[in-house]
Amino acid sequence: MTRNSAVLPLSLLAALTLGVSACGAAEPASTGSGGSGDSAKKITFIQGVAGDNFYISMQCSAEAAAKAAGASLDTQGPQKFDPTLQTPILTSAIAAGPDAILIAPTDVTAMQAPLDQAAAAGIKIVLVDTTLSDPSKAVSQISSDNVGGGKAAFDAIKELAPGGGKVLVIDNQPGISTSDARTKGFDDAVKSDPSYTNLGVQYAQNDVAKAAQLVTSALQKDPDIVGVFATNLFGAEGAATGVRQADKQGAVKIVGFDAGPDQVKALQDGTIQALIAQQPGTIGKDGVEQALAALDGGATEKKIQTGFTIITADNLNSAESQAALYKSSC
Repeated sequence: MTRNSAVLPLSLLAALTLGVSACGAAEPASTGSGGSGDSAKKITFIQGVAGDNFYISMQCSAEAAAKAAGASLDTQGPQKFDPTLQTPILTSAIAAGPDAILIAPTDVTAMQAPLDQAAAAGIKIVLVDTTLSDPSKAVSQISSDNVGGGKAAFDAIKELAPGGGKVLVIDNQPGISTSDARTKGFDDAVKSDPSYTNLGVQYAQNDVAKAAQLVTSALQKDPDIVGVFATNLFGAEGAATGVRQADKQGAVKIVGFDAGPDQVKALQDGTIQALIAQQPGTIGKDGVEQALAALDGGATEKKIQTGFTIITADNLNSAESQAALYKSSC
């Protein structure tokens, strides 16, 4: 199922109707919310990384959906987007025996075996945001249309820098389903327009300082770069810093995924020109609803794709854009 995306403000994006995070102590962050009583269905939500505005927004909506249904929701997450930190949290959750687990796997292969074990234990699995190489044991997988989001990012750069030129992608790390798909969508779109040259992908491992250094170095080598696509909020923040350090504000257009406070500030400052806001709240709500449907023996949707909103300085104060901004607390 694909949810309808928002109307896009940039002229080149107006026709887009495709639906479209995340570094460390090993102790998980955990919060609980929801219903009470022995009969309440117990759901555990394991974030990709604790403290990330994207996952906080997802948690808030998941908590509200669980509470409305009389279920309990416990949220945990590693301090880094890292399967070696997420795996022990998942193992502990399995041992606690919840009815369902919502999880954003931090690697498509490394998280496969432990999640297969959870399913074998009779726990309903819902994949939110990210997925696995083999998601067949999950009752549902819910995410943005990330390939479409990558294409939208390139369309935004084309609108901002219509004369063509060199473009660069700053990603997290290989093996993350969401950002891999965003990168693919962007690369495919660049290949379709010979006036642009893709300098490829550089990986910042969710390190803002590293992303800044990568962009600064890239601009030293190729000072004529016209656009940078950052696949998540850490990359966008770092790219903005790198552009400032290179004194290239205005000349280099940055399009970033996600709409946390740091990205909004960069948008207001004019360092980032467009943000692609996902719908983490919708993903969280849908995740709980799919888990409860599976537990009740009802029909589930095997794959749900949610939409996105393009936010610019011009439309930032609109009701639609304000509703799309990520939460820092519930």
